[in-house]
Amino acid sequence: MPARFHVTPREAIPEIVRDKVFIDDYTFRIDRPANSDKLFDHPWVRSAYAADQYAPYWTQLWPSARMLAKVVVRENWPADPKPIPVLEVGCGLGLAGIAALARGMAVTFSDVDETALEFAAANARLNGFHTFRTMLLDIRCPPDEGKYPVVIGSDLMYEERMVDPLVGLLRAVLAPGGVCLITDPDRAPARVFRWKLGEAGYDVAPELVRAGEPGGERTKGTLYRIREMADC
Repeated sequence: MPARFHVTPREAIPEIVRDKVFIDDYTFRIDRPANSDKLFDHPWVRSAYAADQYAPYWTQLWPSARMLAKVVVRENWPADPKPIPVLEVGCGLGLAGIAALARGMAVTFSDVDETALEFAAANARLNGFHTFRTMLLDIRCPPDEGKYPVVIGSDLMYEERMVDPLVGLLRAVLAPGGVCLITDPDRAPARVFRWKLGEAGYDVAPELVRAGEPGGERTKGTLYRIREMADC
């Protein structure tokens, strides 16, 4: 099937609020639409869901995105004179990609929604970063432009129908010897995802992760560290 992209209407986002995300010595500022739940009543959203089962979940700063940003900040990345290329899949507001930029990596933000990419790019600039790429990406239609040694994403398996396309996407974009880091708030489809990855020749190492807002409730989830099996 051909790729299908979306553009959340700007008129459906009347107000923007700014969050601060604190991770170790880093403070990331993230602008996002206010009252995102009301956005789902917009006629465009209802039409997009009827046509393609699409909903603009990118408008929220999800706990899994905070988990992934923490993982990226604390990861022991290999020393390399050149910035390590990173693809953030379903970047939404761009928090994890911005964390990768803070670690000196070369980030490509990707999402199926053009407005999400605009927010991710604006948030990267808000945090002082100006060298990055954006790419429209429908995970059902993997791009042909090349592979990345690091692929990251958060809360991508929110429905079981996303599992097979996501496995197919990894085949297309994860470079040999590369690593994919995906965080999930322990949704049921994640178990299917792990099983499908094993079938496809990937080794999956789960790790417990937590994240939350300062002074608020902390959410438990799982980091899936994904690599090709050595004998594949």
